[in-house]
Amino acid sequence: MFVQNRTIAVTGAGSGIGRELVFVLLSKGARVAAIDVNPETLAETTHIAAATAEQLKGYPLDITHRTAVNETVQQIITDFGSVQGLINNAGIIQPFIPVVSLEEHSIRRVMEVNFYGTLNLTQALLPHLMEQPEGHIVNISSMGGFLPVPGQSVYGASKAAVKLLTEGLFAELADTSVRVSVVFPGAVATNIVANSGLTAPSSSDSGEHNALPAHEAAQIIVNGMEKNRFRILVGKDASFLDKLYRFAPKYATNFIRKKMRDLVS
Repeated sequence: MFVQNRTIAVTGAGSGIGRELVFVLLSKGARVAAIDVNPETLAETTHIAAATAEQLKGYPLDITHRTAVNETVQQIITDFGSVQGLINNAGIIQPFIPVVSLEEHSIRRVMEVNFYGTLNLTQALLPHLMEQPEGHIVNISSMGGFLPVPGQSVYGASKAAVKLLTEGLFAELADTSVRVSVVFPGAVATNIVANSGLTAPSSSDSGEHNALPAHEAAQIIVNGMEKNRFRILVGKDASFLDKLYRFAPKYATNFIRKKMRDLVS
């Protein structure tokens, strides 16, 4: 679905890939409903975009609250008249520790935001999307959603759930006007660690130099959306590990284990 003259809702729009998705969509002539849990960073996004109220509106929202999600979706439809696309980008990571050391509240928070937040927005907006001549749902999974990453096992489980949910939606909506895409970003330069309320391990700093800029990631995602791609791989690392894991899953798992060894206590 081409995004020009379409209204697209984007979660996690206050920073990182979400903010860049807003900018890319606006540059292509789309109207954007920008959603984020942080009103301050969301206001920064709308200020930097310098778009008109007809082009861009911000909606502070905790996507884990189902009632608030339903109310916000209805407000977006009222404000824009109709919505043709949804990009479920919002997500957080877990502390960089093994499953045995994770506290229950950390586990539940990751699942609530990454999986249930995605599900909440999808269920709230999907009936409206199905009434449109064309619509598109893009769900951001992760490279960790198809490849196990030690120290991020619960995060990976949440993103694997997003992957399977999206693939199921693709099958369920195949005979409708709504297209579905699942995105697998590799290393992207964002502030997801800080936004998750965490401190990055010092040994992870070196990896930041090889991370894909968030703007480039956003361009890849929107281009994949416009080409109606089922799977959108973002970054050379994601493409490489996708092939490696499908060809030799045990080898790929040990490859990542060795890479992550210094991050897991």
